[in-house]
Amino acid sequence: MNQVRDQDEMRWVNKYEGNRIPYELRYEAAKLQKDLNFDEAQTEPSSHIDDEYARAGIHDPKVLITTSRDPSSRLAQFAKEMRLIIPNSQRINRGNYVIKDMVDACRANEVTDLIVLHEHRGEPDGMVICHFPYGPTAYFSLHNVVLRHDIQDEGTVSQVYPHLIFHNFNSNLGRRVTSILKYLFPVPKDDSKRILTFANENDYVSFRHHVYVKINNKEVQLAEVGPRFEMRIYEIKLGTVDLKAADTEWVLQVIINDEQFTDIPRDMQHR
Repeated sequence: MNQVRDQDEMRWVNKYEGNRIPYELRYEAAKLQKDLNFDEAQTEPSSHIDDEYARAGIHDPKVLITTSRDPSSRLAQFAKEMRLIIPNSQRINRGNYVIKDMVDACRANEVTDLIVLHEHRGEPDGMVICHFPYGPTAYFSLHNVVLRHDIQDEGTVSQVYPHLIFHNFNSNLGRRVTSILKYLFPVPKDDSKRILTFANENDYVSFRHHVYVKINNKEVQLAEVGPRFEMRIYEIKLGTVDLKAADTEWVLQVIINDEQFTDIPRDMQHR
């Protein structure tokens, strides 16, 4: 059928090439041009980002949250609060599960993302986000974590789907991180009064969680409900978290100078 259509198009082109298109054929010409543009668009190779998040926004994400083994009470509390942040998420105790078993369980139960929280000396200091079924896996360091009970007059956590604000994510790396974070959350309703903000400043992302109330037609009052923290991406792997040999898509570059380490993250750096 495509061959017949191609022959018809060639006869049409040979007949009218270089001449003004007759009025009665202009509609057909526009339609053929539209079809041609569509065909050419399909020949463009899809990026890995398109493939990984092809179903995002069609089906609500299903997120599993856990911690490193033997978590402190503070890390366990942080995991509980992360569950409140992300709708449709569940928290499980790590126990003796190894990562491979957790990945297999996630795939068997159609989990879209696995989040593993880590700590150092009782303070949350790391977060791993693994997207299923094939990746990517993003590694973040966490800084200045403030739990809900540490925030004065913290508001009540709403269970409605939140609106997301991403500020200053303009580079290729920024857009990649936006996709990794954005697709943890379902699509909110327009009237949702819950806001999650990811603000990038000097490669550190500040996370804030607010609800708002309209006082009148001109004023809106914000209430922070927590938690709050800063995060920094330091590695992106193309596979899932259990694959040790997965290709590295991007890694934070470190320069050693006079025994001091300076982190210099820049745009996407492929190996």
